[in-house]
Amino acid sequence: MAPPLQPLRRFRDTSGPSRRSLLAGVAALGALGAAGCSRVPTAATGGGDLLDRLRAAGVVRLGIAGEIPFGYIDRNGGLTGEAPELAKVIFKRLGVDRVQPVPTEFGSLIPGLNSQQFDVVAAGMYVNPERCEQVLFSDPDYQMLDSFIVRKGNPMGLHDYRDVVEKKAKFATGTGYAEIAYAVEAGYEESDILIVPDQVAGLNAVEAGRADVFAGTALTTREVVKKSAKAEVTEAFKPIVDGKPHVDGGAFAFRPTETKLRDAFNAELRELKKSGELLRILRPFGFTEDEMTDLTAKELCGG
Repeated sequence: MAPPLQPLRRFRDTSGPSRRSLLAGVAALGALGAAGCSRVPTAATGGGDLLDRLRAAGVVRLGIAGEIPFGYIDRNGGLTGEAPELAKVIFKRLGVDRVQPVPTEFGSLIPGLNSQQFDVVAAGMYVNPERCEQVLFSDPDYQMLDSFIVRKGNPMGLHDYRDVVEKKAKFATGTGYAEIAYAVEAGYEESDILIVPDQVAGLNAVEAGRADVFAGTALTTREVVKKSAKAEVTEAFKPIVDGKPHVDGGAFAFRPTETKLRDAFNAELRELKKSGELLRILRPFGFTEDEMTDLTAKELCGG
């Protein structure tokens, strides 16, 4: 059974004071079309020695943001989540037996990584061009599409942001969610958007008739409607970004100099994808085959 979900404000923001700021979302939209390979940090010659040091120490420090289902401390005080559980498997294969959590705010993950407060970001962080200027990403271990919460039977026939605009639906989404930018790009007036704290509040708004539709990620919307008698979730879809269908992907982040560790991590990740074990690891946290991906960090970094 998947663990209970909490608000997932961390999905599409850039690192900084605002975790899912609209400004960051809009910046990412424009950057996807304009960024090139030069946006990826240049690693030092030799690829870094962190992997050797981790093997010698027998432990790797994971930066987490305390968010279900990505990386958090459970009720028994244990480290879990899709990213830490995957990290446990991959680092064991790399000769590092233990993982140690270092909880922090989501906006502090990249600064904390680069100031060596921990060794790896294991928080399901979305890869975007702005972050690619600051850290080195593994290839994504999952992809994420959007989906809508609507009333049972989807009476207005809402399947994407264009439908919302054309049918003049009352549109809701979460505080700072990138779905705001996606709706605005489709032609919805930002001032008309109902902003609610999270997907639970979004479900309540749809059930109460205060909104016709709530937009969120496919994972969060799918999980939150499971016990609802009044609402359902639509099929997942790709939002339009810069005129093209867009898919987000979450990955691990490393310091820019640590190409040796990133490459070794990617090699093990590819094996887990090929064998199907990756899905087995992520499935308890609500991930399905639809969230499995062959996207690369290079693609999501913009070059």
